Amino acid sequence: MSPWLWLAAGIVLAALEMVVSGVYLLWIGLGGIATGILLLAIPGFSLQRQLVAFAVFAAAAAPVGALVYRRAGRSDAPTLNRRGEQLVGRTVTLDEAIVNGAGRARIGDTVWRVLGPDLPAGSRVRITGSEGAALSVVGEASGPTAT
Repeated sequence: MSPWLWLAAGIVLAALEMVVSGVYLLWIGLGGIATGILLLAIPGFSLQRQLVAFAVFAAAAAPVGALVYRRAGRSDAPTLNRRGEQLVGRTVTLDEAIVNGAGRARIGDTVWRVLGPDLPAGSRVRITGSEGAALSVVGEASGPTAT
């Protein structure tokens, strides 16, 4: 096979990644491109050796791709879409008393369901965690109020 055929096939596979995302064709395409470059540098490989070279390059590119995708998935703001987790550690005032373990507190323009020990309305509580759309709280004697 011609090195140009390997290069073209590699480019087509890499381009298909944009159309069929999540299939990891980019890395297999890079294997084809690497095979084409190898054949340009060292001509005269048999078809069997070309296929082995392609398999080696594609197999080597797969773990590299997994590493790249893993690193790309990390965020400097892991709680970006988890509003409840962002509130952990804040102190707020209860709008509605906690009775039988549940009450309400206003934080900004949102009223949150709070779970914790029974406390009267107006008590200051510290947010210790989030459970779905509810916040876990404990009573707090003093500290700044975030409303």
